[in-house]
Amino acid sequence: MNEAEVVVDDEVPVVRIIREFDAPVEEVFRAHVDPEVFVRWNWDDGWSVRFDHFDCRTGGSYRITMSGPEMEGSVHGSFHDVIPNERIVQTFSPDAAPDLVVLETHRFEDLGEGRTRLTAQSLVESFDVRDAFLDAGLVEGYARLDALLAEG
Repeated sequence: MNEAEVVVDDEVPVVRIIREFDAPVEEVFRAHVDPEVFVRWNWDDGWSVRFDHFDCRTGGSYRITMSGPEMEGSVHGSFHDVIPNERIVQTFSPDAAPDLVVLETHRFEDLGEGRTRLTAQSLVESFDVRDAFLDAGLVEGYARLDALLAEG
């Protein structure tokens, strides 16, 4: 099983997660841009998720409403740069905390032989927010993605 490498910076409130997948880059990228696939690995069972809109292209935007055992709310953001199978740059903001804006960059690297390295970086406004991100289940989501990709 592939393990996620989580890197934090002591001077900048950023989280970087590096994870390899036993799947082609096209499949890993699709899992990030196709809402039907995205919903299958981003939330645990027991969550209800609705895409109010999801326009994953450069200049596009999204709004997602979700409810689960511990919370209910919506998030929204903008896609600043989408290069298929290479990179997604987007913002992320919870409706409940409109002053919180996260800048996320996802880089997809084709390792050959049907393998992909994903480097996901989230830049936030404070170290407290960064530390909350570390507790948000990001690594577990990638384990669910791994299982989904293995299904084919």
